Amino acid sequence: MLVLTRKKGESIVIGNDIVITVLSVEGDVIKLGISAPKEVDIYRKEIFEAIQKNNQNAAMDLERIKNVILDLNGTNK
Repeated sequence: MLVLTRKKGESIVIGNDIVITVLSVEGDVIKLGISAPKEVDIYRKEIFEAIQKNNQNAAMDLERIKNVILDLNGTNK
């Protein structure tokens, strides 16, 4: 992990077109501004992890449905 120190109003640049700016720091809360192309998805980490978990659960459900259908057809051994 790259660790950088920035002050309020300072930024970092990722690639050619993503800019993250420190907007404010109050206690242990940091407000960031992110400028990125619209096609770049940006999530809070906890939201991203929840989406990943939901996608995995959905994939497992599809596999379960597939097995049930194969069982019904008598082709699942």
